[in-house]
Amino acid sequence: MGLLAVNAGSSSLKFALYTNLGMDDMAAPMLSGNIEGLEAQSARMSYRLANGQLQVMQLEGQAGFSLFQTALQALSDLVSNCLTGRPLLAVAHRVVHGGEWYRASVLVDEPVMARLQSLSALAPLHQPHNLEGIRRFQAQYPGVPQVACFDTAFHAHLPPEEYLFALPESIAQQGVRRYGFHGLSYQYLQTQLRQRSQRAEQRVVMAHLGNGASLCAMKAGQSLATTMGFSALEGLMMGTRSGAIDPGVLLYLLDHGMSSQEITTLLYKHSGLLGVSGIAADMRTLRASQAPKAQLAINMFTHRVVREIGAMTACLQGLDVLVFTGGIGEHDVQLRQDVCSQLGYLGVEIKTLQNAKATGSELMRIDATSSRVEVWVIPTDEGRMAAKSAWRLLQGRVDQSS
Repeated sequence: MGLLAVNAGSSSLKFALYTNLGMDDMAAPMLSGNIEGLEAQSARMSYRLANGQLQVMQLEGQAGFSLFQTALQALSDLVSNCLTGRPLLAVAHRVVHGGEWYRASVLVDEPVMARLQSLSALAPLHQPHNLEGIRRFQAQYPGVPQVACFDTAFHAHLPPEEYLFALPESIAQQGVRRYGFHGLSYQYLQTQLRQRSQRAEQRVVMAHLGNGASLCAMKAGQSLATTMGFSALEGLMMGTRSGAIDPGVLLYLLDHGMSSQEITTLLYKHSGLLGVSGIAADMRTLRASQAPKAQLAINMFTHRVVREIGAMTACLQGLDVLVFTGGIGEHDVQLRQDVCSQLGYLGVEIKTLQNAKATGSELMRIDATSSRVEVWVIPTDEGRMAAKSAWRLLQGRVDQSS
């Protein structure tokens, strides 16, 4: 049997097909890849088979179909070819927001879809695409279970002083609270750290830094504080998202003629690295630029990361382990160097050469021998975490049918 993990976003579609099920730690997928450029007129699909062979193909939009729909069809065809007649056990979908309803992975039915649809406004860059992926695979594989695996679930047990806003209780009762995101990533990092560090249960700050960015403070494997909140806007500055902003700014913009939809577009799509630099949301492009505003955007991003790590450390009353992940966290050597140098007061020291070797291809520890804090660079794998979660959910059904 095969179990397909899907991470459908606004501009990309990541996927992995696992067939070695029944193991505590699933083996490498027989198929994994990514479809990029879904926001443009054509997309690039690259995938790797179990033998290591890399294939690349271009996808073009077709009459009557969005490019996203074309991408999903291409992936469905590829999965069918790989399974060669073997059954598909389930499709595990990364879903960003589960709200107050879902604290663990769940089989998707129509009531579940309706609830998840109602949360789309809280994660407009992700939730609609997550749900479109579910719909497409429901149609492609009738009767095959679709499992929703939530980024918010990892933070479900945040203490009330962390998840509540300073608002009247009547507002909180409407579900207005901090939820936290990137939970599948943090859960995966936690499992990797537990296998390698004796400090994994101590005071840990994890930094998922990419186009979406957040921090998580953990102790004993539990999330105690995180930077994202009610929506995926709060906290760190991001690729196109503003991060934390004085609510008075939003009231000012409303009073001066901007509509709520215009403000939503501003905060989600035209702010962050892109908004400050006026050049790009991609850190690699900004690093290569000589423009003063590109450097300003980088400096602001770095500052926000350092500032919020300080806040997470205060919540933990100290720091034993710092983990970098995500597109920027895994690949941007200079960002890690700058952040860690500003955390010297906490006893953070890294090896310059070891840091330079950490480029996202493998897990690495980069702290110096004299460092009081362990520093790790761990490539995340949200798809593997979703697949494992779906497998556990379906385990009883599989056992009964075998």
